[in-house]
Amino acid sequence: MDEKGFYAHPTAVVEDGAVIGEGTRIWHFAHVRSGARVGKNCNVGKDVYIDSGAIIGDRVKIQNGVSVYRGVIIEDDVFVGPYAVFTNDKYPRAFSTDWQVVPTVVKKGASIGANATIVCGVTIGEYAMVAAGSVVTKDVPPHGLVVGNPARLVGFVCYCGRPLKDRAGETEDSVLFRCSHCGKQVAIKKEHLRALEK
Repeated sequence: MDEKGFYAHPTAVVEDGAVIGEGTRIWHFAHVRSGARVGKNCNVGKDVYIDSGAIIGDRVKIQNGVSVYRGVIIEDDVFVGPYAVFTNDKYPRAFSTDWQVVPTVVKKGASIGANATIVCGVTIGEYAMVAAGSVVTKDVPPHGLVVGNPARLVGFVCYCGRPLKDRAGETEDSVLFRCSHCGKQVAIKKEHLRALEK
């Protein structure tokens, strides 16, 4: 760590005006633009690009080759796999003078697999998991597991990331699942479970 409280590899470019939290590590050839905000104790991998206006929370792991563009908010404890990419305009044209950034939010604890594409305007819920190579075009519910192109909801996962299969009870609006791996209970909204049946 240097006197600023974070580490940047000598080949990384961290522009003046970027806000980097204490304990964060920025690796080879990464580029963090002025106006970007990166939280504490993050790991920013090789060849990562973080645009001006992007906001990244604490303890986020961004693997090699990821592009995080303006308008993207990544909350605490998120994992972003290698070469995942976020978009920020639904109608991109090189000659456009009417560029409109469409916000995207990745909620706390979510994981995004390698080579996934997150089309702008979506919210990926808390502790959700996006499978490798998926193309996310609509919101993902909390703890939701989505796969494919376009990504579709195929199940739900625990805080530890393992699939939830064992029902442990229910409330008026949720079904409780117990994880067979770590034993934690997770409440999944019935409205989200109904989405599996469509």
